[in-house]
Amino acid sequence: MHRSRLFGILIDAPAADADAAATFWAAALGGSSRRSTEEPEYTRIDAGPPDLALVVQSVDDAPRYHLDIETDDVAAESARLLALGAELVTDHGGHRILRAPGGHLICVVPVQSAETLFAADSQAWPSA
Repeated sequence: MHRSRLFGILIDAPAADADAAATFWAAALGGSSRRSTEEPEYTRIDAGPPDLALVVQSVDDAPRYHLDIETDDVAAESARLLALGAELVTDHGGHRILRAPGGHLICVVPVQSAETLFAADSQAWPSA
């Protein structure tokens, strides 16, 4: 058995537009923004549900949205989503990028939330 939950919605913005995108989304949603000091490509938008990360990610690609699903077993959660029809895009070892039917990206990542939040809000899935 493994567990997973929707961790966040990421707004992928081309690097040249990422700061403006973060400023826009923070103002549009009535919140504030704060850039990660450890990973400067991520700017968190503090607005919306407190248990859902909303992040502007600076990318060297086209603008889009993607979801992060956090899990206590990246391999098992990836296998579950692949069985549902997703396709593997990239395996980065610690996390995987999948493409869902319809073309949307999903990042399957290790648990990012506090353990109490993850335990309370995650879905348990049977082993394959």
